[in-house]
Amino acid sequence: MKWVILVAFVLIIGSMVSAMVFLIRDRGRSRNVLRSLGLRVGFSILLFLLILLAHHFGWIEAGGVPVGRLR
Repeated sequence: MKWVILVAFVLIIGSMVSAMVFLIRDRGRSRNVLRSLGLRVGFSILLFLLILLAHHFGWIEAGGVPVGRLR
């Protein structure tokens, strides 16, 4: 599960870098920037849903921060 989440983060970062390159190279005249940012939003939503499903099916567990412990 860790690898799937890592791959999703790499895809999200790659899409952001791609949008930046298109913005610099095309100066925003083409639809490539919108397409890249749309993919980033799609990958982010997919990652969120994947984490929710993985938690629901017990593939991952919430560790959280212990409440009430100072040390």
